[in-house]
Amino acid sequence: MDDYFEVFGLSRKLQLDEEELRRRFYALSRRHHPDFHQQAGEREQAAALASSALVNRAYRALRDPIARVEYLIALEEGRDGKEGGTKPRPPMDLLEEMLEVQEALEEIKRSELDRAARERLCAERQRLVARRLATEREIRDRGADWDAAVEANGERASLLRWFKEALATRAYLTTVIDDLSDALGKDPDTHVSHRRD
Repeated sequence: MDDYFEVFGLSRKLQLDEEELRRRFYALSRRHHPDFHQQAGEREQAAALASSALVNRAYRALRDPIARVEYLIALEEGRDGKEGGTKPRPPMDLLEEMLEVQEALEEIKRSELDRAARERLCAERQRLVARRLATEREIRDRGADWDAAVEANGERASLLRWFKEALATRAYLTTVIDDLSDALGKDPDTHVSHRRD
C-alpha cells in the first residue's frame, strides 16, 4: 500500500497545514504531469502517468480531515483503503436510538406523510445532522492527541480504536440522515426539497 503521507514528504500526522499540502500537491503535479513528459520514451511516460495518478490519489485522501483519518487507519492496519477491515459497531445507545428513528420512519412510510410527521422527521434530521457535525469536530480535535503520540513515539492503538468507533458512529448517523432525507424528499447535500413523481 502506498503511503500518501510519504508521497508529500510528511509524517503520519492528522493536523496538516492545508495550504502547505496544497503547495506540495501543485509542485508534485507539475513535476509528474504527463504533459511535461511527452518527449520522453514510453517507459518514462508511463512512469510519469503512474506518478501523477499517485499524487492525485494521495491529495484526495489527505486534503479532507475525515478522509485523512480513514486513510490513516487503513495505513496503520496495513490494508488497502478499499478493504473493509473489521469495522467497530457504533455504541449500543446510538443503535437503540437509531432503531427508534428507523421504526418511526417505517411507520410514516406506510402511511401518509402529513405535516406533523414531516415536521417531526425534519426536526429529527436536523438533530442528527448536528450530532454528526459534533462527531466530525471531535474526530478532527483528537488529531492533536494522535500527533502528540506520533511525536513521542507513544502508544497509538487506543487512539486508532477511538477513531474507528467515532467513524462508525458518523457512518451510522449518515445512513439514518440519508434515509430521513429520502423520506422527506431532500437531497442530503443540498437540503433542497424536490418533488418525486
